[in-house]
Amino acid sequence: MNQTTTIRTLVAEDHEIVRDGICAIVNQQPDISVVAEAENGEQAVKLYREQQPDVVLMDLRMPKVEGVEAIAQIKSEFSEAKIIILTTYDTDEDIYRGLQAGAKGYLLKDTSSEELATAIRTVYQGKKYVPQHIAIKLAERITSSELTNREMEVLNLLTKGKNNQEIGSLLSITEGTVKFHINNILNKLDVKDRTQAVITAFKRGLARLE
Repeated sequence: MNQTTTIRTLVAEDHEIVRDGICAIVNQQPDISVVAEAENGEQAVKLYREQQPDVVLMDLRMPKVEGVEAIAQIKSEFSEAKIIILTTYDTDEDIYRGLQAGAKGYLLKDTSSEELATAIRTVYQGKKYVPQHIAIKLAERITSSELTNREMEVLNLLTKGKNNQEIGSLLSITEGTVKFHINNILNKLDVKDRTQAVITAFKRGLARLE
């Protein structure tokens, strides 16, 4: 890399103290600088349009527009955008959705300053940066059977403690159809009962505690 090149970076993070820390680490690097800071996904998209930075560090959980949606919006307008997810979440569903949306890298916030800088430089050069433990979870997610939209709806209601009758009523389907979907969910998640299905849903990021 040319020594005079400065990698212009946008940091999108809703917690101010965390954002300040990330910016401090980035600005310590001789060849990287923060040119814009966003506190939510909507602002991240707006600032990307205005600044068109070289690399974006994007949190997943943010108000107004979440990280995955912000990535998708940016990529739809700027197909060459280079985005790294920087998050506390490493469930396989988050990893899958983030990279599917167009992110080129995925890091957890407990990463070292050195690795963060390396990831920025790597992605800036047009390469992907996905640590091995993240890549393994992604591979597991890709090889697992995909749940249908209806199965996701049923699973979401299971995580809220709804019984078959309540699920059927809420989705306007029969109890027999509910049982059919639950059997499919158990098979696809490779679990034996509804309790294990709920636990797996939270572990994999298919559902969230609200």
